[in-house]
Amino acid sequence: MTALERVVREEWGRLVALLLAQFRRLDLVEDALAEAVATAQARWPDDGEPDNPSAWLVTAARRRILDRLRAEAMAARKEPLLLVEATHRQRQEGLMVDDGSIVDDDLLRLVLMCAHPALPAEGAAALSLRLVMGISTADVARLFLVPEPTMAARITRAKKKIVSAGIPFAIPGTEAIGERLDVVAHTAYLAFTAGYAPGSGPDLLRAELAGEAIRLARVAHRLRPTDALAHLIALMSLQHSRRDARVSPDGSLVLLPDQDRHRWHHDEIAEAVALLDATRPGSSPLSESYRLQARIAAEHATAPSPEATRWDRITTLYAALEQLSPSPAVRVARAVAVAEADGPRAGLALLDGLDLPGHRLPAVRGELLARAGDLEAARDSLATAISLCDNEIERRHLERRRAEVRHDEPPTRVVPKT
Repeated sequence: MTALERVVREEWGRLVALLLAQFRRLDLVEDALAEAVATAQARWPDDGEPDNPSAWLVTAARRRILDRLRAEAMAARKEPLLLVEATHRQRQEGLMVDDGSIVDDDLLRLVLMCAHPALPAEGAAALSLRLVMGISTADVARLFLVPEPTMAARITRAKKKIVSAGIPFAIPGTEAIGERLDVVAHTAYLAFTAGYAPGSGPDLLRAELAGEAIRLARVAHRLRPTDALAHLIALMSLQHSRRDARVSPDGSLVLLPDQDRHRWHHDEIAEAVALLDATRPGSSPLSESYRLQARIAAEHATAPSPEATRWDRITTLYAALEQLSPSPAVRVARAVAVAEADGPRAGLALLDGLDLPGHRLPAVRGELLARAGDLEAARDSLATAISLCDNEIERRHLERRRAEVRHDEPPTRVVPKT
């Protein structure tokens, strides 16, 4: 990975926040950063990479913004009057341009801006993922289970809404911040999912993105503690605690039953379980959904061995989760747990008639068919999963699994989520 690729992938949100804090114009900031990246792509191969790539991009973008502002000032002599009117409108709406005394984290401030009431919640979360977290539009679309063109149009509408409505790089007064925290929590949850299970690319795990999502939730929780954020932090921390054991030294996927549990971060597990035990059932469907998922993760994380996993508890928790938040993704996860507890045919029954974009559904169906002894159908289903999988490490794993499904040698167990 080049220095430019690393900065765009890992620091895009921070660079956007830095420039927005100074210029408060989303349209100018995005265009200027994109132009700076294009210039870097053209110049760095010949000139060499700068010592501080992110500072180079910020400086180049800042120059472009200043040039654009000078041009606008020449074209609109009434700019000072417009600024006075805009400031008055912000005060009338109860908004304030935060100087850091209320929210001292640039990333959280930017997500709070995206969570403006003028934007629908899904549009706000999608914009935050693309703009703040730097997640590709294709992967954002996978998170929302919609086609990429649909998501691209949704993000474009949200950007246009911010510009046309004059939404500033600002946050509400402290009394109104709580109204936006559900969007912050949902954004952190989806960003963690994108890091924990990237939909595309060469990486099995984007640990830096998953870690940043946890940090975002922690900063928001310190600002305004809520049950939903506490449950979410516990859930993400439990999943993140297994990060070092998920990939073998040769870069292969290591499934949950095969992971070296000594490599799990048991201090993080203990902290997350303690946080979970200190909370009550969720006061909203969102909070309760996070709590149930965290309880499932805790069952996996605290089991001393794969054989000691309490699948009876996990199936009960998944049933409650599906009743609360029914979705194809929850049904697939529940089917895996039911297969472990009651056998592959019971799991397959839960998949009948189910439709879910991507490779996860045919991959699970293929594993369950193989375990049930229907090897030809298993190979067909795994072939479908391979054709739909855009993550290189997962695709290689599925190819190996399909090759292992011989007509006389069925697998011995279903593959639970890693």
